[in-house]
Amino acid sequence: MAKPRLTAFSKLLLTILIVGGIFFGGQYLMNNTDIGKNMRNKAKEQINTDQNKPKPSSSSSNADIKIGVVTWGGYAGGQYFNNGFVASKDSRFYKDYGLLVEFKILDDFVPSRAAWKNDDVNLLWCTVDALPTEMGDLKDYDPVIVFQADWSRGGDAIVARRGINRVSDLKGKRVAVAEMTPSHSFLLWLLQAGGLSQSDVEIIPQASAMDAAAVFKSNQVDAAVVWSPDDEACVEAVPGARILESTRSASNIIADAFIAKRSWVNSHQKELANLYEGWMTGAAEINNNSQAKEKAAKILQENFTGFSLDMTRQAINNVRLTTHGDNMNFFGLNPKYKGVKGEDLYRNMTNTYTKLGFVEGRIPAWRQIAYPRIIQNANLSGAAQAAEGVKNFTKVTNNEGKIKKAIATKRVSIAFRTGEYKLDDNAKYIIDKEFVDIAKAFSNARIRIEGNTDNTGSRATNMALSKKRAQSVANYLATEHNMPRNRFIVIGNGPDKPVASNDTNSGRSKNRRTDFELVRD
Repeated sequence: MAKPRLTAFSKLLLTILIVGGIFFGGQYLMNNTDIGKNMRNKAKEQINTDQNKPKPSSSSSNADIKIGVVTWGGYAGGQYFNNGFVASKDSRFYKDYGLLVEFKILDDFVPSRAAWKNDDVNLLWCTVDALPTEMGDLKDYDPVIVFQADWSRGGDAIVARRGINRVSDLKGKRVAVAEMTPSHSFLLWLLQAGGLSQSDVEIIPQASAMDAAAVFKSNQVDAAVVWSPDDEACVEAVPGARILESTRSASNIIADAFIAKRSWVNSHQKELANLYEGWMTGAAEINNNSQAKEKAAKILQENFTGFSLDMTRQAINNVRLTTHGDNMNFFGLNPKYKGVKGEDLYRNMTNTYTKLGFVEGRIPAWRQIAYPRIIQNANLSGAAQAAEGVKNFTKVTNNEGKIKKAIATKRVSIAFRTGEYKLDDNAKYIIDKEFVDIAKAFSNARIRIEGNTDNTGSRATNMALSKKRAQSVANYLATEHNMPRNRFIVIGNGPDKPVASNDTNSGRSKNRRTDFELVRD
């Protein structure tokens, strides 16, 4: 007897029923059982991981080294030596070292970091002051700082409306600033120099320094931290506005440097050494030759959208292009150097931003992220590669010094024994802790040291004593911290400037103080 056979239609119907059963059974399994829910959660996690993982590099550049920068004058040394931004055989990097070097402008912060993670660029701009706020996001890529490119010298500024003439006037005011950026660091340092903290002002957060400038121009805030040339534009746009302070005086706060992945550095020692040597050569030529500076300005003008030649000239003038000697100092390779080092900035701002809640988790120490080997092994010498010297201040008389307007006043209580003016170890510790870092950071500003007393004893005796006490502080800063003596303006106020009542012990104690004032030269 023949076996019954399914028709074609019956086979199709049976297939549909089987597939449907599998589908709906799978749906029930995924939606109503623990196994299914776990499978779905793992799938979502994998999707999120794949989306956040850096994609393979899409760069088609033939460059040996790709460098991510922003629209800033501080990288001119390398761009000038490269004869432009593109990888070219006309570059001195290629002619002298066989290197093809490319510069990519990455003004947007988040995409710039993604490009570095993705290997679209090998070296990426950073500022050492703000780097602690980034380390949580970057640590999986093992970044190291390979060299410093510049110090900001006027490129960052605080503009303020009419009536704000010194840092203390910012108390209670609205200040626009891009948080966790060099602008933020500059503001924090300036507030500290004026005896204030961030809690003394109302921060109006902005996405960038350009946005801060726009908010200030529209009269929505009392002050803003901006970049040049927006500082001049803000002053022109707002009647009565002024530049309260800039990094021309606050000369050792914003340090531009470059980071690279440690794995890339280890496998590109020769290329990086040649890049550094050429870059430092270019920076030295710009620093010492007006024709080289003009050529560098033209290169920037050709590559900075919307910038005139005057603007790119100013962009270079607003920085100190660092030399090999400067890098030796910055990385702590010169034992005689007593100025601001990279480690000082990094440690100070790590502590500051951690207290403000902008840093989470463990931040690696400076010795873990600094990579001085390339600098140590560089074959660079001569006057052009010497480190920047200490500013030469001209001597001013006490009368001239008294009338100079202060940028900021920092009150420090230093205890002296009755009738004495010499500093003991505790007084030196207080000066080191409360003021030395500020004095070094604002190294282009004069320091007015004002000694003050209570009203115990004769006025004449207190006047002489207060000046001797102020002079003792100046002597200590000059001998121990290598600060030029002509930088100091030494004033003895005696009992004439009390900050509290002399009728109580606590009031008299407050009046026996030393005021440190930063004075624009």
